[in-house]
Amino acid sequence: MSSRADAGDGGIAARPPYRSDLLNLCDHGAQRFRRAVAPDLTAVTAALARLPDGRAGTRIGGIGDLAGLLSSTGAVGAIAAARLGPACRPVRAILFDKTARANWALGWHQDRTICVRRRVDVPGFGPWTVKAGMPHVAPPVDLLARMLTLRMHIDDVPETNAPLLIAPGSHREGMVPVDAIDGVVRKYGVRACPAEAGDVWACATLILHASAAATLPGRRRVLQCDFAAKDLPGGLEWPGVAG
Repeated sequence: MSSRADAGDGGIAARPPYRSDLLNLCDHGAQRFRRAVAPDLTAVTAALARLPDGRAGTRIGGIGDLAGLLSSTGAVGAIAAARLGPACRPVRAILFDKTARANWALGWHQDRTICVRRRVDVPGFGPWTVKAGMPHVAPPVDLLARMLTLRMHIDDVPETNAPLLIAPGSHREGMVPVDAIDGVVRKYGVRACPAEAGDVWACATLILHASAAATLPGRRRVLQCDFAAKDLPGGLEWPGVAG
């Protein structure tokens, strides 16, 4: 993940012509699915209970208890499958756990890297980094454009508790140079993505997004899963997430 130092909304307020609940994946690159995971919240919470709290982004794998939920016929995986096709699968999972003691902000950025099982040098893939002990690489932009990011909300996220901020439609710009991000955000405007526990927000992986510090902080756990439908080239492999 590539981030910028200027956190918050860059002074750009959410504004018309549409409310966040009227966003859709086709037109805006983001959509709220109300209560999509609500019947499974107990199972999701139990599967994540072993993970450390209060981390800005804990990369996780092997959450086998959630395999059914994340499969292309499960409540969450089916959202991705409707966009990417039935061959899609989760390829990275990150737990965000904001609390009053861990109330960070993150500036406007795109998710520009993928997680792989091991490093294999393939033309068009790079540079390489290591995050949480796992190799990450920046892939060609067309690969990121064919992915979808789903955020499962375990707690309520009102606008006072640092909901995700997005620039709807910005994914259509492809890879945005860092020095052009502010201008692209102004072009598309900003929408907050509030949620209730059990909601799922689906976003184009390339959408520009940010997060401010909460003004009335409460616990805000979000399990984020990236989905892809195709195998990687040249011997690169997606890591196991729900296996």
